[in-house]
Amino acid sequence: MVKKRKHSETKVVEPTNKDDDNSVKERPKRTLLGWKDKTEVKETESSPAVFRNKEKVLVTCSRRINYRYRHLMLNVVSLLPHCKKDSKVDSKSSKGATLNELVELKSCSSCLFFECRKHKDLYLWMVKSPSGPSVKFIVNAVHTMEELKLTGNHLRGSRPLLSFSSNFDNDAHWKLVKEMITQIFGIPKEHRKSKPYHDHVFNFSIVDDHIWFRNYQITVPHNESDKVARGGLEKMTLIEVGPRFCLNPIKIFGGSFGGPTLYENPLYVSPNQIRALEKRQKAGKYAKKVKAKKRRKMHELSNPLEPSEFADMWKE
Repeated sequence: MVKKRKHSETKVVEPTNKDDDNSVKERPKRTLLGWKDKTEVKETESSPAVFRNKEKVLVTCSRRINYRYRHLMLNVVSLLPHCKKDSKVDSKSSKGATLNELVELKSCSSCLFFECRKHKDLYLWMVKSPSGPSVKFIVNAVHTMEELKLTGNHLRGSRPLLSFSSNFDNDAHWKLVKEMITQIFGIPKEHRKSKPYHDHVFNFSIVDDHIWFRNYQITVPHNESDKVARGGLEKMTLIEVGPRFCLNPIKIFGGSFGGPTLYENPLYVSPNQIRALEKRQKAGKYAKKVKAKKRRKMHELSNPLEPSEFADMWKE
């Protein structure tokens, strides 16, 4: 039989104070860079904070989008590993509030919205949410990767180099567009879906007040004899990968998907106006034909033909 212990033999455990030095050490706090002790945290708090790019982009499109423009959107999604794709959104007057809510739910800070109208015209909204600004473009000269079938190829998810033409520094609205493109198309360093390589270039150039986009692969010879030294650019070549498109800015707004107009393109002509002019030209051709027939009839009535001498010869 097991003997029971007397109450006098039991020892009373004294509660330990948390303030004592002999108490158990607290668990160190976890940071983005790993576990750190309190001493290290205090040292970092006194030092200036290091900037960490946490940019995330929401990419979505409107309903009834053309298949060609949808493939262009998917090409852009494949080039941006820090983007989040969402379902289609109705392009109505309330699309701004809906998209701002989606951006907040997806914990993003920017948005690329491809809006298709009449199955023909593609508009691109480049927005910083929720405070703005936002730029509205019309997209022309669209060529997807599947159409081009170029020989260039680069690693999926690698970080690109952004190249801008010198025209972006001429006017204030181009400087604003350049900054927005830098923030949206620039992939954050050490992003979990990105690769730590720079093997392609995004080129943005302004020609005829249009922004032309090109994507090039950086190729370097791998032979030991032709190996490129660090910083040497003589033997590096660029091979185009795709896609291609052209952005024509329409308006720049102060808010997200609206607000005060900061800039309006005076050279912009709506595609509806272009189609209306083409119809008028076709209608003008038909009107000219009708007028020519009327003039012919009036000429025949005013100048009747004289009766022929041999008209009644064979009646008998």
